[in-house]
Amino acid sequence: MTTPTTVSPLRQRMIEDMVARNLVAGTQRGHIHACKQFAAYLRRSPETATPDDVRSFQLHLINSGRSIINRNRIMTGVKFLLKVTMRRHDLAAEVYHLREPQKIAVVLAPDEVERLIAHAPSLKARVMLSIGYGCGLRAGEVTRLKVGDIDRAQGIIRVVQSKGQKDRNVMLPVDMLALLRQWWHERPNRHDRGLAPGERWIFPGRGFGKPISPRQFHRHVKQAAAAAGITKPVMLHTLRHSCATHLHDSGVGIRDIQVLLGHSSLATTARYTRIATGRIAAIESPLDRLGKERRGKRRPATGKSGPDA
Repeated sequence: MTTPTTVSPLRQRMIEDMVARNLVAGTQRGHIHACKQFAAYLRRSPETATPDDVRSFQLHLINSGRSIINRNRIMTGVKFLLKVTMRRHDLAAEVYHLREPQKIAVVLAPDEVERLIAHAPSLKARVMLSIGYGCGLRAGEVTRLKVGDIDRAQGIIRVVQSKGQKDRNVMLPVDMLALLRQWWHERPNRHDRGLAPGERWIFPGRGFGKPISPRQFHRHVKQAAAAAGITKPVMLHTLRHSCATHLHDSGVGIRDIQVLLGHSSLATTARYTRIATGRIAAIESPLDRLGKERRGKRRPATGKSGPDA
């Protein structure tokens, strides 16, 4: 679609369409990358594509070993180009999405979370892990926290313009304030000049005016998991899954968890009922009941009585 130094008119129109619809930067990059793959497959401009081209490209993605999630993500970007920018509804109608496998997320036990936080490689990492688990935040939400987002008076943290460009409030754990104060004494402040106190990043990055990146946060999680001896595949989102699951296990309602996590659909939050490890483990298996019934039917051994005893 483009050369390294120029932007084609088609891509420029697509960028303008995405900007007009207020798509976030990450979504825009994903759509552009998807359409570059489509153009590379065609070896010509997507403006010349036919219905057979769209069908064969989808088969190419499947045969090349792409995961269903990745394949669907690519076709979402291609469909935006075909339907919105090119206004070729006949081509867009050829795009289909495959049902994604429903996998159960990895969840840490409470003692594993405690070990993970205790083995954080630094105070900064320990604060970030504590906020991620204690508030159920996404990785990007943790890294983009500002001083003004902490509302001590109301005991909440404001999550500003997160996924779906939505604001929400989450609880501020009591123990979190002490950790934040401790971190504030060690926090580097070389990039605070010219920023109002409330606009300063809680976890500043190396570049001027930028917070720490999710990739750096990911490294902290991996280091802590290795040091804690946790063999489960711990990812950034594992802390969020664990928070939601432990809240559900403790009796917090699904609707409250939905608001806390910022899910638009209750069906998304309801997935945590499938991984409520504490409640599932507490269910008595019928095999256990069989054992109890057998033990209850056993007659106590008694000796003979009477004159011949």
